[in-house]
Amino acid sequence: MSSDTGLYGPDSVTWQVNADPAMLLGGLRALLLQAVHPLAMAGVAQHSDFKTDPWGRLFRTAEYVRTTAFASTVEAKRAGARVRGIHKQLAGIEPETGLAYRVSDPDLLRWVHCCQVESFLTTTTRCGLRLTKEERDAYYAEQLRNAELVGLKNAPDSAAAMAAYFRDMQPQLQVTQAARDAARFVLLPPMPAKIELITPARPGWALLAGTAFAMLPRWARRLYRLPGLPTTDLAATVAGRAIRAALKAVPADLIERAAPPGSRAPRGSLPGD
Repeated sequence: MSSDTGLYGPDSVTWQVNADPAMLLGGLRALLLQAVHPLAMAGVAQHSDFKTDPWGRLFRTAEYVRTTAFASTVEAKRAGARVRGIHKQLAGIEPETGLAYRVSDPDLLRWVHCCQVESFLTTTTRCGLRLTKEERDAYYAEQLRNAELVGLKNAPDSAAAMAAYFRDMQPQLQVTQAARDAARFVLLPPMPAKIELITPARPGWALLAGTAFAMLPRWARRLYRLPGLPTTDLAATVAGRAIRAALKAVPADLIERAAPPGSRAPRGSLPGD
């Protein structure tokens, strides 16, 4: 058996956070948060298959997150190299602003990175994972290794630096038509008729996605023209803790088998499996 425990290892905060069941909510929150950057959203809308294969894209993203957190160093670096290779080929023009972009632009890479790691940490801790202030800072510092995998050399390395980053970014953000379309896909993804009609998959997913939406920062909810009220924060936290408790009782392989046919995650792709 290999002694290589990957980029982080079992004593890292990353292993605590990324193995937590609430990562499912964190991943959905990250997608919704990434979408309020017009150029980042244009890259997704113009170059990904989220509309034609939303479940496949979700599981491939989950597999990448798991690989970079828990797989060997060689596997993590190989996954990062694949992503860098794809990013180098992608560029376009955002239709509403007319701005050109390249997916490999450091500013866009930084936005995607920050949305992911801030969502993972914020969601898991709100849902009940107990971490000290020092451990939260350590998580962001550890995630600089993940940023380097995709070619990003400068990212926030503490909770204070992350909060300052999002404050500075807010004037650049808006919800475009592509972002609204993406949010609808997250909230109401297509499901096979058999699954939708004879299982509780639809209301169950609505609870997950709705809670993830409510866990967005207040300023982001306002961009989506949703209430940015403290009561929404409290309700989301209560729902998130209940969802986390329920997910802890469900075997990961059962969650994988419940995925729509043809879109299942590769074995062992879900956090905590």
